[in-house]
This record gives sequence, structure tokens and C-alpha cells, in this order.
Amino acid sequence: MCEMERVLDVYARPYDERFPVLCFDEQPCFLIGDAMAPVPMEPGRVAKQDYEYQRFGSCALLLAVEPRTGRRFAKVCARRTAEEYTAFMQDLERAYPEAVRITLVQDNLNTHHGGSFYKWMPPEQAHRLVGRFEWVFTPIHASWLNMAELEFSALQRQCLNRRIPSLQRLSSEVEAWVTARERAGITLNWQFSTQVARRTLRSQYEAIRVN
Repeated sequence: MCEMERVLDVYARPYDERFPVLCFDEQPCFLIGDAMAPVPMEPGRVAKQDYEYQRFGSCALLLAVEPRTGRRFAKVCARRTAEEYTAFMQDLERAYPEAVRITLVQDNLNTHHGGSFYKWMPPEQAHRLVGRFEWVFTPIHASWLNMAELEFSALQRQCLNRRIPSLQRLSSEVEAWVTARERAGITLNWQFSTQVARRTLRSQYEAIRVN
């Protein structure tokens, strides 16, 4: 409950551009192409796609969203290691040059911490970059508290629910999706507060006190 309430407290903070709050997550993506050329849609005829497909490997999609403003950042990478995480954090820092500190809500994946920076840059640079972030971790088995999951859900429905065969094509499609979503001015309005949690999860709170 402690970790959950900390996340909810962060979401309840008043907006301050000096201390932006972002939600970050990453997920694997499979590159899939058609084994046979699909038949395009024409007047009086529906599009057709053969059930067989080809696998072209996998990749990783890193995504961050600032819920209050709707700013989004996404990057398709061939791997999901400490190096990619470090590079993405550098991108976020450059996007907020005037920020005092960037608060990042994320899960506890083994690369999601400042120690990853020290593997890929000199200690002086790594230390400086660590100081630019405040990490807030979602509890284990509670990824639903991360608003980046909402973005991934929309991305899956609107962009990834089809066959995309290459890293380059996926990057282009994701970039176009991010641009369209930002132009539409879509923000995220989180309603699940600490007060709501204590009311709806009352039995869990009581169980903790009993134990």
C-alpha cells in the first residue's frame, strides 16, 4: 500500500513545469510480415490476408508520456538493455532542459535505475544524469498504476494490431502515431486517488493492520 500511495501522491501533485511528472514503460514487439502478398481492398471487394505469416525477429518499444500536458516520447530499439534505457533517459533530459528534476513513474525492471547510466558513460556524467531524475516505482503486480500502460493500450489498438515486418517501418508508424496523438491534444486525467483507494480497497488495508 505504501508504494501504491506514493504513486498516487505523485499523480496528485499540482502541475509545475519545473518538476514534470512522466510515466515510462517498455514492451517487446514482434516483427511480422506476410508470407503471401495481401489482396488490397477495392470497390465491391474486401481486403484479404493469408493466415500464414513470417517472423522477422523482435524489438523493444520504449515509451514515456507526461499525462498533464500530453507530451509523448517513443523509441523503437533492436534490444532492451541498460544501454537503450540510458539513451532514452538522455533524450528525456534534453526534452526538459529547464526542469529542476524529472519525476519518472516506472516499474522495477532490472535496468530501470541510475546504475544503468554508469555502464555506458563516465561516472561524472552518470552522476549528473542521476541527479536529474526522481524515480517512483510501481508496486510488483501493479503495473496498472503506470499511466504509460494506457498509452500502450491505445498504441496497440490504433497502430500495432497489424503486421509490421521491419524495425524501420515500425519506427515510422510509431512516430506518426505519437505525432497524431499530440496534435489531437490528448492528455490523461487520472481519477484513482489515495482517498478512492482507501475506500475501494478497504479490506486490503484492514488485512494489513490485522497481520
